[in-house]
This record gives sequence, structure tokens and C-alpha cells, in this order.
Amino acid sequence: MTTAASRYVRERVRRWRSGSTEGQREVLAVLMVCVVGSFTISVIDYDLVPFTAFFVWLIVGMLLLRFWFLAVMTGWTALAAVSAMLIDGPVTGPRGAALLTLGVAVSLILYQSSRQRSGLPSPLSEALLSELKERLQSQGALPALPPGWHAETAMIASDGVGYAGDFLVADLADGGRHFELVLVDVCGKGLGAGPQALQFAGALGGLIGSLPPAELMQAANRFLLRRHLDDSFATAVHVAVDLDEGRYSITSAGHPPALRWEAAADVWHIDNARGMAIGIEPDPELTVSEGVLAPGDALLFYTDGVIETPTSDLDSGIDWLRDIAREAIHQGPVGSAHRMVARVERGDDDRAVLLLSRTGGASTAPG
Repeated sequence: MTTAASRYVRERVRRWRSGSTEGQREVLAVLMVCVVGSFTISVIDYDLVPFTAFFVWLIVGMLLLRFWFLAVMTGWTALAAVSAMLIDGPVTGPRGAALLTLGVAVSLILYQSSRQRSGLPSPLSEALLSELKERLQSQGALPALPPGWHAETAMIASDGVGYAGDFLVADLADGGRHFELVLVDVCGKGLGAGPQALQFAGALGGLIGSLPPAELMQAANRFLLRRHLDDSFATAVHVAVDLDEGRYSITSAGHPPALRWEAAADVWHIDNARGMAIGIEPDPELTVSEGVLAPGDALLFYTDGVIETPTSDLDSGIDWLRDIAREAIHQGPVGSAHRMVARVERGDDDRAVLLLSRTGGASTAPG
């Protein structure tokens, strides 16, 4: 009996969370019955359920119902509240003020609901945004690399909003011998860039590993151009690494230059891969750099939010990052990305750091 009741309740909650018309009707029916119950008690003993108690149902309706269902609910609740007041006695000065307050409250509730661009009540809109965030984060999950290699990333959205336009996609292929990743910074900041980043991440996730780096960037460029949006462009950097030999290639599309840690010299070198941002021109100029990572060496990728501030230029920002990255990697590669991001001042741009390090000798890829 308990199991059946629990299943029934879960099913009703699931329908409500889906935002379906059927689920909304069920919630509306329950709330209307509750209002009728309050009205009945108020008629019997007005002191138990006074006029102000009906405001609770207005608030609950605002949290649970879409606009048109909420409009029915507010009308039903206002009718019950006013009727209960009139049955109890004449409308005096304080009661007149309460009626005016009710009218203002109903207007504000309906206005707020009508402004929900998702068409869903606030809790469901928040759930939708949370799902978007989780999907974007799952797109950037780094695969487990074979022994001798370590990769980690740290990202913070602008102003701590939690919906960044910075994202990465990665692929580990050839039995764990070939590693590719793309770090992208979509035009826009925080919540405004989130939907674009999610869509673009899905497109890149289906391409990485199946196209050579230059063709991958060109395909990404065509994808953005087809959207025909004035602000639909991005910077990106692609890296491909042979995990057996440590050979790598970096293809940059308008992204801040990568840094290469040379453990023997104890210095971060600035990589020379450059290029044009994608989503602007049909055939953007892309440059490629190549090299070999020795044991102890590392590559560092980041977005412009890490190095740019209103008071400093790109070069000074890169010099600053080289200094803190040197301190961070001296403590070991594990946790270095988070230690770097923690040193970045919060601002109005998203921040992302990705570190790929060769921690040991030649790796043995899993069979």
C-alpha cells in the first residue's frame, strides 16, 4: 500500500517536473482544492484562516504553475479570499488596505510569471539551467590517461554564475596512445554564453578524433558561420599528443598562446601557434606548432579571462601567468590548474586553465 502511494506521488512529481500540461492541471486541481479547504475553515472561523492566509496559496502557485494555470489559480484564490472576508463582515479601512495589497500581489505575481522566457515556473527554470550546466561540464570530462601522463582542468564562470562560455572536449583513441583536446572560449560571458557553449560543445564532441586538426577547426568555423549571428564566434586551441613518444601539435584559432614547461630549464616557454578566431571569416588563417614533451615537461592552455584585466595588457598578463604557473608546477602537476585559477581575480569574464603534463618516462598504453 505504501509502495503504491509512493509510486503514485513520484509519478505526479515527475509530470510536474516535465512541465507538461497534464502535470500542470493536476497541480492546479490540488491547489484549488486546498484553497476551497481554506475558504471553508475561514467561513467557519475567520480567525483561524484570515484574509492574509490566502497569500500562501498565491506564493505556492507562483512556484509551481505556468502562467495560464497560475492566472486561473490567482483568480480562484482571490475570489475565495474576498468572499471569506465579505462573509465575515463589512469591508473596513484595514480590510480595504488588505484588498488593495491583494490586488498588487496578484499583479506582481502574474507579471513575474509572464516574464519567464522558458515558460516554466521558477523552480523548473532553475532545474533546466542546472541540467544545462551539468551537460556542459560532462562534455568537458577528461579521459583517464595512461601511466606517465596527467591532465586536469579548472574552470570558473564570470562572477561565479556557474554557466561558463569556456569549455573543452577531449578524445583518447588508438588504445590510449593518441590524445586530443580542444579548449574553446565562446563569445559572451557567463549565463549568456552558456547555451551557445552547450550547442558548440556537442558539435565538436562529434568531430574530435574523426578529423585532422586543421579540418576540425574548419568544420567548427563553418558551424559557427551557419548560425548567422553577429556574436557567434569563438577562440579555440587544439592539441594532439602521441602519448608513446610525447610528440604534440598545437593548432590555435585566435586563442591566447599556449605555454610549454621545460623542466630541465625550469621555465615556461610561450608557444608560437597563432591564428584567427573562428566564426568570423570563411577561411580563417590557422598556424600550427609542434614539439616533444620530455618527462617532467607540460603544456598549459588557458582562456583570456585568466590573463586579461582592465589595467593590464596581454603581454603582462602572460608574464604574470608564467610566474604563478612556475610556482604551481613546482608543487607538482596534480592540483596545479586549481592553484593557478585560485590566483586569478574574479571578474566579468569566464576563466579556464588546462594542464597536460608528462610525469614519467615513456608511457605504456593499456592493451
